[in-house]
This record gives sequence, C-alpha cells and structure tokens, in this order.
Amino acid sequence: MFLLQGVFREELEEEFRHTMQEYIPFISKYWPFIITGLVCYLATRFCFYALGDKDKRISMYNKDGEHEEADLDTDEEVNDDSEIVPALPADLKHIPFEFERYSEEESVRRAKEFYELVKTRRTVRFFSKDPVPLEVIQNIVKAAGTAPSGAHTEPWTYVVVSDLDMKVKIRDIVEEEEKVNYLRRFGNTLSSAGEKWTADLKPLRTNWIKEYLTTAPYLILVFKQVFSYKEDGSKKVHYYNDMSVSIASGILLTAIHYAGLVTLTSTPLNCGGRLRSLLERPSYEKLMLLLPVGYPAKNATVPDLYRKELDEIMVQI
Repeated sequence: MFLLQGVFREELEEEFRHTMQEYIPFISKYWPFIITGLVCYLATRFCFYALGDKDKRISMYNKDGEHEEADLDTDEEVNDDSEIVPALPADLKHIPFEFERYSEEESVRRAKEFYELVKTRRTVRFFSKDPVPLEVIQNIVKAAGTAPSGAHTEPWTYVVVSDLDMKVKIRDIVEEEEKVNYLRRFGNTLSSAGEKWTADLKPLRTNWIKEYLTTAPYLILVFKQVFSYKEDGSKKVHYYNDMSVSIASGILLTAIHYAGLVTLTSTPLNCGGRLRSLLERPSYEKLMLLLPVGYPAKNATVPDLYRKELDEIMVQI
C-alpha cells in the first residue's frame, strides 16, 4: 500500500515538474502583464464591494458617528418568528360610505375653483412675526392626518415648534449644515454636479442663512415612522411609509395655503439625526420635511416662475 502511494506521489511530482518546465518560459516572458492583470482584478473586486456598501454605511451613521436606524423596506419580507397578527382588529367593522354626488356642472365648478385657489400657492422665504392661532395649526395637521396610508398605519409624526429657544437651536443646526452644503459639498471645488446645483439655485437667490426659521411663528417638522410598536410591545410594520407621508405632506401644504398662510418646503440635508435627537424623537422616525409656517412679510417677494401647461404634464389615452 505504502509502495503504491510512493509511486503515485513520484508520478505526480514528475508531472508537475514537466508542466512547470513547459510554462516557465511563458511566465518569465510575460510576468509583468500577469502581475498587472492580477492587481487590476483584485482592485476591481475591492471597489465593487466597497461602493456596494457605501450607501449602507452612509445611512447607518451620521456625520457625528451616531448610529442611524436603517430604513425598513416594507416591500420586502418581514422576518418575524412571532405570531402574525393584523395591525387592525380582525373583526374590524365596515360601515356604509357616506357620499354626496354632485352634478356634472357642480363638479366642473368645484374643480376649477380648487385649481384657482391652489395655483396661487407659492414658496415663500420672507415671513412676518405676526402670531397665528394655534387652533389653525392644529386643524392643518389634522387635515394632513386624513391622508391614506398603507394598511392604515398612519406612519407620520408632526412636531410643531413655537418656542423661540428651540427654534434658535434648530436654526443653528440647519445653518451649520447648509453652510457646508453651499461652500464645500456643492461648491466649485467639489464636483461639476455641485457647480450645476449652485448654478440652478442662483436665480432663486437662496443661501445658507435661514432667517425664516426663527421669524416664522411656527415650524412643523414632518417625521415618517419607519415602524412603531403595538400596545403589547411587538413591532408594527408601516407599509409604504414613504408614499404615505408624501401624500400627507401634499395635503399639509394645501391646508396651509387654504388657511391663508405660507410655507417653505425645506428638506434639511444631513440634519435629520441631530434634529431628531434635539426633539427627542425615537430612532424609528426619520425627518422628511421642515416647514416654517406663518403669514408672509409685507415686503415678501417670490421668483417670477411659470408652471407647465396641461399638455406638458397630462397624457390622455
């Protein structure tokens, strides 16, 4: 047995030496190209995996190194070993739908009347300090809360801030980040995309100073709830939370305009984690919008913009 193994090993060694002798001239002649190809292959694999994880790393940590709760993609399967219980009562009662059908003439009139109202809505950056009744803000938020949501999870939280000290703290955080955005992240020294961004904003005369954050009587911060918890402590999945909060935000903006107030739709870049901590919101909430709300200043101006015509936004089939 051992003799056979020895013979077999000698045959393998002889075959290996013969193979190496056959390829040594090729390797010795082309070794620089072989090494270069190997290095390029390893570098490509490294970049592929590094860039593939980039978005995940950014979403998991904010600029201070604070751990961010990863967003739950509610279209994916939810792994939960616990018993599956509906978020709503299994015996949920269904009631008759109350509906008043208008005549065709009345529907046309109401649709046109609504359009005439909302077409005057504008983004305003100059606010009056005149106070606004809290009841107005409460009803505006209640109107936003009527929006449809996936499985009726209502994945939104509206933080209303009127305290001046808190508004100052919010402004400090936002301006600190916005200054970096304008001067570095989107500045001429960073990239052509940054140059394009600043060029597009220049006609709007915006900058990193956000005086309206302390001038407007109210700030409404719109948070989406990635998930929440039921009364029994189990996790409650919020399906389509992005879409649900987006729809609610549209109703919120319309309600603000209908109440005779103005606002500015701002999405504070890189401020979400810090503002969430400042306002003591839970980790499963993510800041979507920051809206100053109030009356326009007497000398307020807006860009002379025009909206697309109907045939540019509507396709009839």
